[in-house]
Amino acid sequence: MLAFLGYAMVIVFMALIMKKKMTPFIALITIPLLFSIFGLFLKLYPNHIGGWALKGLESVSVTGVMLLFAIMFFALMLDAGLFDPVTSFVIKVAKGDPVKILVGTALVAGIVSLNGDGTTTTLICCSAFIPIYKKLDLKMMNLGVLIILQNTIMNLLPWGGPTARAISVLNINESAVLRAVAPGMVISFIYMLFVAAYLGRKERKRLGITNLSAEEINEMTVVKDPETLELRRPKMIWPNAILTIGLVILLVSGLVPSVVLFIIGTAIALLLNYPSSKLQRERLNDHAGDAVQVIILIFAAGIFMGLLTGTGMANAIAHSIGSIIPDSLGKFWGLVVAFVSAPGVFFLSNDAFYFGVLPVLAETGYQYGFTAQQMGVASLMGQAFHLLSPLVAFIYLLLRLTGLDMGEWQKESAKWALGIFTIFIVVTIATGGVPLLVNK
Repeated sequence: MLAFLGYAMVIVFMALIMKKKMTPFIALITIPLLFSIFGLFLKLYPNHIGGWALKGLESVSVTGVMLLFAIMFFALMLDAGLFDPVTSFVIKVAKGDPVKILVGTALVAGIVSLNGDGTTTTLICCSAFIPIYKKLDLKMMNLGVLIILQNTIMNLLPWGGPTARAISVLNINESAVLRAVAPGMVISFIYMLFVAAYLGRKERKRLGITNLSAEEINEMTVVKDPETLELRRPKMIWPNAILTIGLVILLVSGLVPSVVLFIIGTAIALLLNYPSSKLQRERLNDHAGDAVQVIILIFAAGIFMGLLTGTGMANAIAHSIGSIIPDSLGKFWGLVVAFVSAPGVFFLSNDAFYFGVLPVLAETGYQYGFTAQQMGVASLMGQAFHLLSPLVAFIYLLLRLTGLDMGEWQKESAKWALGIFTIFIVVTIATGGVPLLVNK
């Protein structure tokens, strides 16, 4: 009966999210609460609903705080203009050579994607590169493909949406997850530079090399918006760069908890760039909305997982799945989860997959000897295809700015996304992030 109740809860939750009948925040709280109360009415377990929910909240509290300050930190770096010199340098070096321009596009898209926000990446990259693509008659399709796939790779950082959800749902260590996915991310990033060079050579063959004047290049690199200029801190580029690089190195090393790093990093970033209390309040207020939208989901997910686990539904579902899966397949459950995650995150939202499906897959994996960390990492492999999904809101901004047709863009992007997916799986297995098989 518990397994049936758990399945029903997951299905109802996913249906409501997919049909947009409820926001993820409301669904994550009310659906498990209603089903838990129903199970209590059937006397399937004692009444510890409050305690289970609190335990779930406690399990995600550190992750929630880490995400809050990670979002703040990278937002401040963008405000201060840390990435502006990179964009300007790429455009100046590339001049009119399509190969250099496309490789530069990939570099800038990857670097700007460090903040984990696809909308910001799209706006910055499109603002910087659309003028030069139009000026040189380069295919806008290449811009759309490079932006989305570089963002796809960098979205696996712990403060990115999918990884943050996996961490909160399975209560795993973010530094350990970063160490597991980092090798695949680095190789995928390099792979995309080669893809950009290949596409650039095709454009060079089609168009040749155009010589841009100094005035034309300057027009493309100068920030003109007065509000944006007020926030820029060009004299703080090197201190900001040293701060960011040092923070990322410490993150990967795992020597200092990431939540502590981002709290300290955010405080230093504010002091360096916006020393007055008035400016500090303005910067925090300006980015609070974006941060809160992510954090409330993490805490709501804590309640969802606390009730799903505490009531025994998660364990019951896992046993029911395990009873129908051949043992020979169970040994490869990490690989199964990786392949399931590809269509899972394309046809479902991240909320539906990570909050609704992953707990079930993970509980089943535990029965075969896989750890929570391995299940979390495996579930991230399918992210190679997630940002091609029509369920991702910011892709419509990208398509509108570039004027691309969704179908054609998805087809072209998927061709290269398959390479990223393959790299993720092969490298993660080779480095031990997810074992190829586990024998209990």
